[in-house]
Amino acid sequence: MAEPRTTRFAALDGLRIVGALMVVTTHVGFTSGLAIHGPYAGLLARLDAGVPLFFVVSGFLLYRPHARARLGSATASQVSGARDLRTYLRHRVFRILPAAWVAVLAAYLLLRHDKVGLVHYVRVATMSQIYVPSPSVPGLTQMWSLSTEVAFYLVLPVAAWGLSRLPRSSWLSWSELALVVLACLPAVSLAWIVLTHDNVEGMTNYWLPEYAGWFGGGMALAVWHEGRLAGELPRTVVDDLVASPGTLWAAAGALYLLLTTRLAGPYGLDRATLLEAGSKNLGYTILAVLVVLPCIAAEPSSSRVVAALGSRPARLLGDLSYGVFVYHLVVLGLLARAIGHKPFTGDFLVLWPTTIMASLLVAWVSYRYVEAPIMRRARRRDPRRSRPAAVPTARVTAERDAAASTAAAAAPSPPPRR
Repeated sequence: MAEPRTTRFAALDGLRIVGALMVVTTHVGFTSGLAIHGPYAGLLARLDAGVPLFFVVSGFLLYRPHARARLGSATASQVSGARDLRTYLRHRVFRILPAAWVAVLAAYLLLRHDKVGLVHYVRVATMSQIYVPSPSVPGLTQMWSLSTEVAFYLVLPVAAWGLSRLPRSSWLSWSELALVVLACLPAVSLAWIVLTHDNVEGMTNYWLPEYAGWFGGGMALAVWHEGRLAGELPRTVVDDLVASPGTLWAAAGALYLLLTTRLAGPYGLDRATLLEAGSKNLGYTILAVLVVLPCIAAEPSSSRVVAALGSRPARLLGDLSYGVFVYHLVVLGLLARAIGHKPFTGDFLVLWPTTIMASLLVAWVSYRYVEAPIMRRARRRDPRRSRPAAVPTARVTAERDAAASTAAAAAPSPPPRR
């Protein structure tokens, strides 16, 4: 069921294609060798920060209906929709698996896999490869993040139920208490890194707890946004920062440059130290939140960049972002074979633009003829609900804050303390 137009975060569609192109670029950089050595190694290697962007956006969009229901700002049909576990899981399955299975089949049929058996492709197709020590599967090494995201999909209903049971208190509203709890999730990720760092043979560095902070960042943004709209959270300095997206993105850029150093670990496949792994994980959490925050502002934004991210071309590219992500390594492998490229020997300026263009083309075909028809069919099975009333808009929030400020100014001053 489509949400009211006032609740669509169009700029997030543009961010999705940005994240996908970041991942494509870092993988081309790795294949060419420029992301491992050379003057641009750090800049190219850390473009894997596209993955935390995906995770924060997922945390925000998927948890937001639960936060809205808890705050009482959703209609009865929206509340039942947030609690409809069967529909939620069906949407996730039909959105994720079709394109992923096509990518797995393409990798199996089109790329060489002398040292990889059929069972390893089956593990990727079932999103279980991160739970059993497995070799890298050509064309599918990026799929670990899908497996982690699927784990989040399964945990989210339970986490949402637990957060909804947080009590209000005389000194903390539900939104404030939820933000406190969610702010602890980066610490959970760091604790997991400490506990599993010596597990060299295992795959625990791909498991959900290591990325709880990334998803939790998106969930916290959902609580903040809905808390502001519902009037449960007051206007703070965060609103002032969001009103100046350039400031937040400049801070994100500065942090990104810091993370391009060895502080965030090696550029290649060498094992990071405990400090490096923790710094990268926490740094990526902050980076992704800073980038996403201006795109989900609770008040109107005049930023041209936000408007461009939400423009029609950007939204169309956002629809293709998932296909670009799942298919690009198969495309890269085929192009590398076509030009006779050998790993780590250059050819970045040849492979990069051709991989992006070919991946976009394949993603368009996939979205047009595979993903979109399957998603439409899945939605036809949704329970019929009445059209929801519009939730409070950013303009309503701004007017509410202005009215509150006027009332406060007009109120009589308290008598002096004797």
